[in-house]
Parts: sequence; C-alpha cells; structure tokens
Amino acid sequence: MAKSKPSLARTMIASLRNRDRSPADAGLSSASDHITVASYNVHKCVGTDGRFDPDRVIDVIREIGPDVIALQEADKRFGERIGLLDLGRLRLETGLVPVPVTPATKAHARAHGWRGNVLLFRQGIVKDVHQIALPGLEPRGALVAEIDLEGRASLRVIAAHLGLMRWARRQQADVILDLLQKRDARPTLLMGDFNEWRLGPGSALTRLEPMFGPLPPPVPSFPARLPVLSLDRIMANRPGLISEVSVHDSPLARRASDHLPLLARLDLATTVD
Repeated sequence: MAKSKPSLARTMIASLRNRDRSPADAGLSSASDHITVASYNVHKCVGTDGRFDPDRVIDVIREIGPDVIALQEADKRFGERIGLLDLGRLRLETGLVPVPVTPATKAHARAHGWRGNVLLFRQGIVKDVHQIALPGLEPRGALVAEIDLEGRASLRVIAAHLGLMRWARRQQADVILDLLQKRDARPTLLMGDFNEWRLGPGSALTRLEPMFGPLPPPVPSFPARLPVLSLDRIMANRPGLISEVSVHDSPLARRASDHLPLLARLDLATTVD
C-alpha cells in the first residue's frame, strides 16, 4: 500500500498535538548541569502589529534568560546590512555577547552577524568560528562556533536559516552535513529557522538524519499569534543531549516577531566522551 504524501493539514494536527503535550509554562526547568538554549527569528524586529521595535525583541530575550541563543533576521537584508539590535543593552541586561564574525564585504561591516544569523552566549570562550554561505536563490547562511562553556562542556553550535524553497533546503542541509562529516566528532547542536513545515519522509530535514538521527517531535512556533507550524528547530547529534523543548509563549513574544522563540534544555552530562 502506497504511503500518503505529507499534507499541511496533517502536519498542523501533529504539531498541535505535540504542543498540547508541552508544559504550559514557557520556561524550562533548571539544574546545575543543564543550560538553556534558544532559537529566535526576530523578523528584522518588526512585530505582528507592524511596528519596528528592537527593544521588544531584547525584552523577550530577557524573559527567556538563555545561556546560548541563535537569532535569525537580526540584520537588514539588503543595502548596508546594518545590525538592528542594541548589542550593548543586550549584554548589559542579559550578559549575552555575540560570537564574532568577519564581514564578507563593506556592506556587511555594520552587521551583527552572518547573513542575518547572530549567535550569542553568556559565559565561555569561542574556540573557532566558521561562516557558511548556503546555496539557493536567497542570501542564506549558517554560523558554526566551537564554544567552551567555562570548563562545563565543549559544544559545537550551528545557527542556520534555511531557504523558502524545498529544493534549496535539501541542498543547504547537504552542505551542513558535509561540513560536519569533515570535522572531528563532538557534541553538536543545530538550531534555527529551517522553514520546513513537512514531517516524515517529505521533509528536507531528513537529509540530516545520518548525523542527527530521526527528526525530533515538532513544536509549533509560527505564526506567533496562533502557532501551528514547526518552522523553528533545535536538534542534537547525541541522544539525551536535549532533554526538553518548548516555545516561549508570552504576550510580548506574540507581538515582538512573527515567530515565537523555541527553547531547549541541554543535559551537559551527555557531552562528556
């Protein structure tokens, strides 16, 4: 019997069922051997009310209180790629500092990140940074950083924003997978806005399964006012590294961007070889 193709309706139902099983509280439980990571598409700081308000985005990040966070669309996309957030205020109020990036051109000199991707962390030392230009019609990219979390763990974090076309997402996933296969094996976290609503065999993200295993259960994060699609993902290459996943669903988060932030709790004990 032939398998039915994934449909948007079935995907939405599966995502909503998983959301119903998620904790009602937006925050994640805490412990000394755990850290909170997050992925947040800030939509160029334009909220669901049409207002450009970077301060609201910072307020949402402060609500989350992450140890590591990947932001997408944190720079202007065209012309002079100016960063849109007050990084000084963000560091003062949250302790988060950005992973340094090298501007590709003069137009990127005032950008916060790489093709709109900004990776920030609270405590630790950045050992290495690699900027990837992903294939496709749109200017998409990924930021790969090796971070030593102050002796607690060494973690590779990949912050990515994949394209709108499925064929492009497949190629982009292949590029990320190829890069990891050429690097040493270590605990790795992949997170970002992957623009993939499909589940199962129809998803372009299945290309990542050789490294990251079966796709994790979907948690809807888009659109922010009534999230039904799991466009944002956090996945790991070690079983048990991610112990909880939820969305940060607050009144402010529903206004600040068209995506809700996606949160995960990491069990650092699983990073020990």
